[in-house]
This record gives sequence, C-alpha cells and structure tokens, in this order.
Amino acid sequence: MGENGMHHHELSHLTIEDTKNGKRLMIKVAFLRSFLDDLLEYHFILQERHSEQQIPFSTTTIHTETNMSEVKGELQLNLEAFQPERYWDLYLLSQHSGESDGHTDHLHRVKMNASDIRLHSFSDRDLLFLPYRTKNGNVSFRKTDHKVLARLDEIELDKENVLSYAGYAIHTSQTVIGKRLILTNHTNEEEMSIPLNEESREDLDSLYRHHNFSKAGFHGTIPLHELKRFSSNNYYKFYIELDVQGPDGINQLRSPRLDFYPRNPEATTHSSSMKIGKKQWNVHIKPTKKSRYLSLRMYEYNLLKIIRTKGKNALSRIKNKIKGGKTIKRAYKLAFVTLGKLPAKKKQVVFESFLGKQYSCNPRAIYEYMLEHYPEYDMYWSIDPRHAAVFKGKGLKTINRFSIPWLFKMAMSKYWVSNSRLPIWIPKPKHTTYLQTWHGTPLKRLAADMDEVHMPGTDTVKYKRNFLMESSRWDYLISPNRYSSEIFARAFGFGKEMIESGYPRNDFLHHANHDETMDALKNRLDIPLDKKVILYAPTWRDNEFYAKGKYKFNLKLELDKMQEELGDEYIVLLRMHYLIAENLDITPFAGFAYDVSHHTDISELYVISDLLITDYSSVFFDYANLGRPMIFYVYDIENYRDTLRGFYFDFEAQAPGPLVKTTEDVIRHIQHPDPASHANFDAFYQKFCYLEDGEASKRVVEKVFNTN
Repeated sequence: MGENGMHHHELSHLTIEDTKNGKRLMIKVAFLRSFLDDLLEYHFILQERHSEQQIPFSTTTIHTETNMSEVKGELQLNLEAFQPERYWDLYLLSQHSGESDGHTDHLHRVKMNASDIRLHSFSDRDLLFLPYRTKNGNVSFRKTDHKVLARLDEIELDKENVLSYAGYAIHTSQTVIGKRLILTNHTNEEEMSIPLNEESREDLDSLYRHHNFSKAGFHGTIPLHELKRFSSNNYYKFYIELDVQGPDGINQLRSPRLDFYPRNPEATTHSSSMKIGKKQWNVHIKPTKKSRYLSLRMYEYNLLKIIRTKGKNALSRIKNKIKGGKTIKRAYKLAFVTLGKLPAKKKQVVFESFLGKQYSCNPRAIYEYMLEHYPEYDMYWSIDPRHAAVFKGKGLKTINRFSIPWLFKMAMSKYWVSNSRLPIWIPKPKHTTYLQTWHGTPLKRLAADMDEVHMPGTDTVKYKRNFLMESSRWDYLISPNRYSSEIFARAFGFGKEMIESGYPRNDFLHHANHDETMDALKNRLDIPLDKKVILYAPTWRDNEFYAKGKYKFNLKLELDKMQEELGDEYIVLLRMHYLIAENLDITPFAGFAYDVSHHTDISELYVISDLLITDYSSVFFDYANLGRPMIFYVYDIENYRDTLRGFYFDFEAQAPGPLVKTTEDVIRHIQHPDPASHANFDAFYQKFCYLEDGEASKRVVEKVFNTN
C-alpha cells in the first residue's frame, strides 16, 4: 500500500498463515513517524474486552523516508487461549516520553481499512476464528460459530433507474447450493427475495486461502420502480440468504446486513429521480457512515418538506457552531438576554434531567406531581435530540436543547427545574426561578471540597470556578437530609434557600413497593417472575475516560462465576452510570444477566430488586428506603478513597452492608448472609432516610411554585 493510501492508526495488512507450529497472525499498521518518535516503547497486543487479559505480539517497525511508517506484528496463535464468544481488540500499547515512573501505558485502537478481514477466518475444530471490523471501524477478533460472510462491492444505477449490483457470499463451513438477495424495510416484516446469478471470484482466491471462492460471486439487477410496489416504506436494507447443504439436509441461512465497499472508491454514492404515476420520487443509495451498510432510500419529492429539512439543517449548523464558535455563542447569548427582558410566562416550567438525556430522577417526580395536582402549568422537557427516543410515547412536550424554540422557552419561562448543571454561558433572566434538585446524597467529595479534579476537559481551578458560578444562579436547592444540607451549602457555595424535604424521586419507592407494581415492571422488562433479582449499579471513575463526557467502566464482577453459583435462583441487572460510554456485551450470559443501563428511571429497578450490589454510588442512600440488603463491591477502595475523591464520612465503618473485594466474596454473602455485616443499617437509615415518607414532591412544589 502506497503512502497516499495509508492512514494513521489504520491496518494496512493482515494475514493468517499456516506454519509448522500452527497458525501465525501477521499484521501491519500505518502510523505517522512523528507519533512513533514520541514513544519510548510500543508493541501490539490483543486485549480481551472485559477481563483485560493481554496477548502481546512480536513487533518491529519499518521506517520509510516519508512521514508514514509501518509497524509489523507477528503472533503465533494459541487457539486454546481464545474462549468462544469473547471479544479481543487490537491495540498498540505504548509508553510516552517524559513519564518519570515508566509504568503508565497508553492504548491506541487499530482502525480497519476497506479490506474484508473476515475472509481470513479459519476453522478451529467446530468453531471459527474470525477477524472482523467493529461497528466503530476498529479491528477485533473472536472465536465463534460458523457464519455467512457477505459483502457488496459494486453498485451501478443506470438512466432507466435499474440498480445493478455485485458482491460475494460464502458459508465458512458448509456447501452453498443457492443464494438470494433479500430486501427489507425498517418498520415491518415485509421482504423481497431476488434470485442471484453466481460467478467465480478468482480475485479473492489469491488473497484469502482458507475458503473456496469458485462460486462465491453474485450479481443481479433491480428495477427501482418495483421497490415502490414492494413497500410504502422508503428505506431498504440488503441481506444475502444462502441455501447450504448441512448434515441434516438443506438449511437457509441469512447474512448480517450487507456492507458496501466499492471496488471503485469514486462509485460510493448514487442519486437519481423517477416518476411513478403522477408523483416524482428521489433515490439515494450510499453506505451508512459508521458501519458502511448499504442503504437505499426512496422518497416522494415534496418542496415544502425540502424547505423544512433545509431549515432544520441550518438550525442544526447554528447549534453546532454554538457549541464551539465564540461569535455565534455571543449572538445566541445576546438573543437570550434580549428575550429574557420580556415579561415571563408565570406558569411555564422547563424541566431537564441529566443534561436532557433522561426522563427521570427528581425533575420527573416533581413534573408528575404537578401534572396531577397543578395541570394549569405549561410544562416542557429540555432534551438532547440524540436521546429523543427516551421521551417518545410519554405525552411530554419536548424541546431540543440549544434549538431556537429552546431559546424562547428557556428565556421566557418563570421556572427552571434541573438535577444537573446548565451551561454557565446561558444567562438566567431576572424573572426566572431556578430550582436545582441535585441527584444524590454525597458520599464522595463534591465541587469546592475536592482536593483535585481528574476529569477530562478541565482542571481543578477551572472546575471549581465554573461550578460555583453555576450554583450562584440557583434560587432553591433540594436536600434529602440535614447531613446533605451542610455539605451542599459548603461544597456548592450555596447561600440561598435550601429545601430540606427528602428527595422527590424516592416518593415512588414508598408508593410502588408492592407485588402488583413489581410484577408489572418485570413483565415490561421481560425478566423472569420466579427468580430473585440482583441489581448491580456501580459509579463511574473520574480518571477512566475516553474523552470529555465519555467515561469507561471495566466490569470487574465475574459474571461467569456468578451464573454458575447463583443462576438457578437469581438474575442480575447491570445498570451503568449515565456518564459511562460503554455498551456491555453480555451475550454469553443470556437469561442470567440483563443490561438495563438505558432504562431511564432507576427507581423502577430498585423496586423490583431483592438485593443491591454497588460501590461508592449514591444509589445505596436511595435503596435503603426499601430496607433490603446491600453488598458493597469495592475492589479499588484505597485508590478511590485516597486519590480520586475522598469520602465525607468513614464509609468502611458505617456502610449499611458488607464491603468485599472479590466476586467470590460477593457470592458468599449472597448465599450465606451474615447478620453482623448489616448491623449499621438502622443507624444509617435514621441519619439519611428519616425524611423520606412519600410526600417530598408535595413539600417541594408547595414551597417553590406559586399555586395561587
């Protein structure tokens, strides 16, 4: 591959070869020379996604006279080390210059190029060793069942709107005796099946030696006017269906959705228009941005709709500039100030929860109480449009954060209700009452009480300054108890009115703690009614992040051991903190572990859980309202306590449940509860939950809102 075709961090070569000792994996990855020159040491590794087990490569570097170099890695594959359905990600592990202790490692993901590395897969007994491209375009490996591997690599759209296509499809272990193209739409189960013409793909034979490509190729055509008759839906997805000869006869197997990597890189996107009856239709064919799936869209030409779309796109561009452009931001702020001088709408409220990502927590409880008891108020939810699906179907009035309608509503509303900080560059009008509900009882040090801040995109001085600037705008702050009031006043620099009411969100725990509600919630989540429920809800770590606002979490709880010991009686719900970016893959634990990280209201998860496992998250203060057992899985307590945050009280001495550091100890406390480990519970409840009685929402609303 020439320099012009090489991209930083991108795979340029991958093969799996037969040797006397088995299989050998060989890779080459392109890097900027300037990047490599800044590293003391580096080598490739495969890292198992959850356990973080690492397998190192033998690594050498091929420097060139250009600004790009190739790093080569070789690995003798010990296939016994790869358990089925575990994900192994390819990284460059490096140590940077200037690090005095010499122990800090940095991981750099290797990006995928346009080649189909899946075709380097080979059989390991009854399983397949599969290199593949992840959804985010990175290189990974796993040992899995045999699969259909298929791709489109040629698309043409002629003047008559006939779509020609070509590609390849194989099954990794069985003989293919027939193949079809399958088209679907995204709203129903309607499908179109199109027979394919087979052909040899000699070009693949020389590149990929583990499979037979003599009949792997296919080609065909689709007159697009037939698609309109196939479905009124105008989005189409492509799949390959194979007839394969198996030991029990002929089976039909379907590929994943077809990706599209054209042989001619300039033939990626196609657009056209056609007339069907009296209507004009537009056609767009292109791969999706991340996954490169082929997408075909047909839609009726509508001038008014086009104008609206262009208007929305223009507003979106303005919004993006607001986030990063100082000039636009100043203009937006000026407009906000100007609108804020107009008379307030005295019974208009804007609610927001966790930066517009959730319909949850204290804002939700206050909203639902007002909806029932004070319906004369005009109430809106400020939402992040990327999370709009969370709010659909709930009958809410929503406005997209930082949109033009949002500017008008925020500037002219009498009340703001939020449980997290609003951007400090948004000015609060004099007529607005800002109710800050916050979102937890503090165990970890907050804001001005923090010695050091380890979060991305800020430093200690900047973080504290911005936090205190934001808190100075709050008119009311909700506190769940006297302990929290004292900390909030100091840590937030808050000198206005504290509403010591208990948390409104915990009203639900007192009203819904009965079998009828619990069974209904379990049915909605599709979890068994006949098993006990363990909720695992850990916090995030300030210093483990990918980027600003995107935090890591490495699942230290060993689900395989828990499933083996507890699976007959229990299931586990995994609820990650809202700041964590990971999507858990718990496929191997189907029926035992459930990822409920995107279930917006954690109170519903509390109610259905028989036991809570957490660490330093404030969830245990709320869960204590139910009087149910808790286990604290604190494998890194020394680092968290002494380096990252620090605690406000002696957590180890006063925690209302046992503190453990291993999965084995978690299992032991579940199977054989020790009453002595829960001896602190009564004193804990009296200190932190004494105000919680199901009436907190009422107390807050009567204090803040003008109900006359």
